[in-house]
Amino acid sequence: MIKNSMILMLCLVLIGSFFGTGQLAQAVGEGPNYNGNETIKNERLHSYDEMVNFLEKVEKRSDEMTLEVYGQSIKGRDLYLAKFGEDEDNPTVLFLTQQHGNEALTTESALEIIKYLTNNSKGVKEILENINVLIAPRLNVDGAEGDVNFSLEDYVSGTHTRYNADGFDLNRDHVNRNQPETKALHENVIQKYEPDYMIDFHHQGTQTTLGDTDEYVSGSILYPTNEGVDPDVRERSKQLGAIVYNAVDAKGYGLLSKYRGGTAPTISRNGLALEYGIATLLFEMRGMADHYYEPYVLGQKSNGYLIQQGVTAMKAVLESFVDGSIETVDTSFWDTLPESGSKGEEFEDEH
Repeated sequence: MIKNSMILMLCLVLIGSFFGTGQLAQAVGEGPNYNGNETIKNERLHSYDEMVNFLEKVEKRSDEMTLEVYGQSIKGRDLYLAKFGEDEDNPTVLFLTQQHGNEALTTESALEIIKYLTNNSKGVKEILENINVLIAPRLNVDGAEGDVNFSLEDYVSGTHTRYNADGFDLNRDHVNRNQPETKALHENVIQKYEPDYMIDFHHQGTQTTLGDTDEYVSGSILYPTNEGVDPDVRERSKQLGAIVYNAVDAKGYGLLSKYRGGTAPTISRNGLALEYGIATLLFEMRGMADHYYEPYVLGQKSNGYLIQQGVTAMKAVLESFVDGSIETVDTSFWDTLPESGSKGEEFEDEH
């Protein structure tokens, strides 16, 4: 019996060492690129029709959620907004995903949060008593479907593209709003509901590292850096980032760097903070569903962790309005957070 107990304890130690913080961070960080033998199973992601079906079913069984169509894409697909709460005394947070159609795991995270917010748990009730939640999943619905007016033959899978149907980058259109998707987002979501906070979820390449180390990160974050942004808005944005960083770091399976981003107001991180005074955070997760550059495409092995990383970030932000930590969290970590590096690969233009 003693011998068996010792064997059991040894097994538990070995399991713990494998699944401990370092190894879980490595599971995300060292997850497979597409290299010709790693599986790409984009059919595991929600197609547009599957996403719409999911949203409509969830709304039917929820007393808290309202589903709105706030516009249409170039190809005529409806753009959906999931709303939770309209208390004028509460702050409002917006989660935006998939401005780029090949950055699909962010939407999977958003759908998980939508499902979570429709349960009747005590924790959810406390969240909805303290904050209004807006979730705009998949702004670039045409690019996500690969239903575009240009060839995708140079892409690894030929299924998803960064651009909208006419080949425009929606995250370069937050000043002129020439594209129907960004125009609808501004006029029928941002200007209508006036969110106080926003996280814009994206994906970056698979080769991003923690500073000049060889350690891959699972994501990168950044606040608005345009010099015209009000300092109070920038500080609230840093608080938003601190909540996300602390939550992901505590889970042990994620490792975040400081994104090396520009100051252009045409991107949402800067433009929405500058024009509307919204505290914004860019969250770039590792790897993409498809790309013309093969090292940016991530296989299946790490995708579950990455989806949960997005869920963790969203939940932590919502809970921070219940316990008040969004107002008191220490933002000094930004001063020492290593910037993103890269293992010999060029950075994709800022997302």
